[in-house]
Amino acid sequence: MTGDERIPDVGTPSGAQARDRLGAVVVARHGVRIASLLEREPVWARDFNDLAYEGRRLFGELFGTFLLVLAGAGAAVLETATHGQIGRAASVTAPALTVLAVILFMGAVCGAHLNPIVSVAFALRGDFAWRRVPGYIAAQCVGAVLAALVLKAAFGDVAHLGATVPGPGFTVTQAFVVEAVLSLGLVSTILGTASSAQNIGPLSAIGVGGYIAQAGLWAGPVSGASMNPARSLGPALVSVDLHDLWIYLTAPTLGALAAVAAAYILRGSGGGPGGSRAAQGTLRPPASNVTEIQSTRRARRRTSPAG
Repeated sequence: MTGDERIPDVGTPSGAQARDRLGAVVVARHGVRIASLLEREPVWARDFNDLAYEGRRLFGELFGTFLLVLAGAGAAVLETATHGQIGRAASVTAPALTVLAVILFMGAVCGAHLNPIVSVAFALRGDFAWRRVPGYIAAQCVGAVLAALVLKAAFGDVAHLGATVPGPGFTVTQAFVVEAVLSLGLVSTILGTASSAQNIGPLSAIGVGGYIAQAGLWAGPVSGASMNPARSLGPALVSVDLHDLWIYLTAPTLGALAAVAAAYILRGSGGGPGGSRAAQGTLRPPASNVTEIQSTRRARRRTSPAG
């Protein structure tokens, strides 16, 4: 979810030629229809839409969500298995630190959404292509299920594999409201820190991780502070405990929709180039395009005034 990387300048004649050659490659790979759609997008966005990278991006989302659910659900499992040796503070900070780490080490590959409502929110903001949303959500859900399967194989069906449910003494309505409000805050944090207006780059990982930790610290006893349909879905499916799952599928979605509306009021439509880079990742363009970009840079240096 970081967005401070810069896209090479393609405004020079040699850069335009490189772009034309890249366009021919896109037509050959994906057909005229896809190429015409990509042509309407800003120049800085086109490398993100090279579908040759999509498998790598989807694996990144699967892997990152796997690590997140392993930490989040695993903390609950081990809390029960060790008779309370983990502690609530560690249980809520473990997934927060995992998200921080994943954003830093993999955000440039896929955007590190790790959460279906984040993918949907970026798409609603216009920072992420809708055609990529189903694949991202599917990868996130598969990663969550795999993490739950690993926990079940290692520890058995302990604590329903960390499935999120309303806490003792709290009603379904209270859990629903808390999940919606927490998700509103989480998605607002993500959209805000990813925006070009903020321009904080990798520091966004600290903001997102910090929000997840503080949300769990104050609201974890009410609802489990999931804020993530995939995180709740994986353990619920593997443990076959679907009774309260609807809360964690609908409430975060409503919170995300409210966050997109709030972002529009605060900053207008779209998160700018920085928002799109944060949403989509910044994988390097194809090797042939790298060569052209390097040639363009060398030509600029030769023609620029000394000093």
